[in-house]
Amino acid sequence: MTAELARDPRPIFAQALDQAGKQVAAVSPDELSNRTPCADYDVRALLGHVVSVLHKLARVGTGGDARDVPDVIDGIADDGWASAFTRARSEVERVWADDERLDRMVELPWATLPGRHALEAYTHEFTAHSWDLAHATRRLAELDPDLAAQALEAFSTFAPPEERSEQGPFSPVVPVPDDADMYTRLAAYLGRQP
Repeated sequence: MTAELARDPRPIFAQALDQAGKQVAAVSPDELSNRTPCADYDVRALLGHVVSVLHKLARVGTGGDARDVPDVIDGIADDGWASAFTRARSEVERVWADDERLDRMVELPWATLPGRHALEAYTHEFTAHSWDLAHATRRLAELDPDLAAQALEAFSTFAPPEERSEQGPFSPVVPVPDDADMYTRLAAYLGRQP
């Protein structure tokens, strides 16, 4: 088994969830209607999406279909997002604690791949959405630049600009200065307006 294949994605996934969890917990009810850099989401909808992704990961980890979970969970009380995130995270960590799940193929809405690669992909999604939440609530100073550097490297591989379309999840790359911080570079690469 190669070192690449054998790498356990769960520690870095946990770091991304720690960061996302802090952003979720910091959101106050009066910020729920703030616009986010995600075109279709205000803060409430983005929180619903983040919680949904955790439910999807738990579902595919047990062999279920992620498409059975809506893209945005709603019906959460204004002050209940942190506990909803924590409960969903606990379930994901319970499901993915089994090492055998890392090499089992999982079917996601956008690909079928080994579990370890699914966790890596969602590590980067949580990193990007942490920036989205921090940007919408003006908490940018609280983000880990190492997570952004890893996400930017990964997105450069599996979401190259030349393969994007108007129907895809990423808009064209937005130009930023060469000395932009890592999260600004990541957001711009994903087509957000930093």
